[in-house]
Amino acid sequence: MKIKVCLIQDSPVFFDKEKTIDKVEKLTKKYAKQDCKLIVFPESFIPGYPRGFSFGAKIGSRTNEGRNLYSEYYKNSIDIESEDLKRLEKLSKSENVYLVIGVTEKENKNGSLYCSMLYISPTDALLGVHRKIKPTGTERIIWSEADGKYLVTYQTKIGKLGGLICWENYMPLARMAMYKKGIEIYIAPTGDSREEWTSTMQHIALEGRCFVLGCNQFFTKSMYPHKYQSLVEGESENMCRGGSVIISPLGKIIAGPLFDKAGALITEIDLEEIKSSKLDFDVIGHYSRNDIFHFDVSNQPEIKKEKTPHNTV
Repeated sequence: MKIKVCLIQDSPVFFDKEKTIDKVEKLTKKYAKQDCKLIVFPESFIPGYPRGFSFGAKIGSRTNEGRNLYSEYYKNSIDIESEDLKRLEKLSKSENVYLVIGVTEKENKNGSLYCSMLYISPTDALLGVHRKIKPTGTERIIWSEADGKYLVTYQTKIGKLGGLICWENYMPLARMAMYKKGIEIYIAPTGDSREEWTSTMQHIALEGRCFVLGCNQFFTKSMYPHKYQSLVEGESENMCRGGSVIISPLGKIIAGPLFDKAGALITEIDLEEIKSSKLDFDVIGHYSRNDIFHFDVSNQPEIKKEKTPHNTV
């Protein structure tokens, strides 16, 4: 089965949820017209990855200014029980495209924020949410940790979808949780724009014998609203170079990496390549050695399947 996929490498309208969703709608409509069936947006695209911000926090103290900034970030984060999600679901349906969108998600029950990935189907609306199980470094100031029930995979009309966010991809057991579900399209939104990240994406494709879609933002310091400019004075102008890339199940780069500009990576992938790639290596098959190794993930859900028959899309 061949499908056309699209990775969006662009910038949000920072800390402005409504305008960023407007931008998501505009970009989705543009690339859906090019017959893309899966469109992926970067890590925390809504309302933006707060690169360079400290939120006034250091060991032993926090500032009122930092708390106020967090409150502003919270206000502009996504609530999946609100009209925010309904807009995105409507967009997916109207454009007949699967959307995977990196967001900062707020959970009003406890006030915490999560770095999340929304999976939205044109027929079944929200399939579910992956929440980052381990925020990296000082991301832990603003994002809470999720548990195993957010290590999700979905059987869809366009293949089996799943993935991890940014440096979760350096967690071998988290990757194995994805592989054990037979993932076919491994989605990796990130804020990591190092050239070395490309090698990470290639390794995962080779290890998991799956297509890997690594999606990042392109972001410069001047894109921050004026009122936030003083918070990142010490940063270079080109804060995030991008590096979005699409990798085949044999670790070959088939699109990208795209650096130093906004844009989109579009390519057709053929899921039949996954089968042939497993001739000499299958991490959950003839290379698994289940007589030696035992693997278990607490609370990980079973693969969710779309309810709508595949021939209706």
